[in-house]
Amino acid sequence: MSSPQVTTPADKLAEAKKQLNFPRIVAICGSTRFMAEMAEADLRETMAGRIVVKPGCDLKSPHERWSDPVEAEALKVRLDELHRSKILLADEVLVVGDYIGDSTRSEIAYARSLGRPVRFTHPEVDPDA
Repeated sequence: MSSPQVTTPADKLAEAKKQLNFPRIVAICGSTRFMAEMAEADLRETMAGRIVVKPGCDLKSPHERWSDPVEAEALKVRLDELHRSKILLADEVLVVGDYIGDSTRSEIAYARSLGRPVRFTHPEVDPDA
């Protein structure tokens, strides 16, 4: 029996991951104030056999690459877009931390709009609970 017709890019991605027998992919989301907790979650998820994608920059910590406010704002826009791509790539989302800001709330809504399961290290902060 043949596979059903694959139509959308998301369907093609899901089918490719299935054919390649990929492990589950987890996108870690949360405020960058929780970068240490994200690293710990990355370790736990990786040890459980999952591929992890997460924020790679903490714009709240000083760095020469985002010391100019205009460049920092442009970078934030690009990084937000990149993180949405990570959520699209993922099979599920893990929200880290006991605080949900506007960016994380938007990421949760985006993940749920895609039908991605969303887990929380602190379930009490789930905006839809």
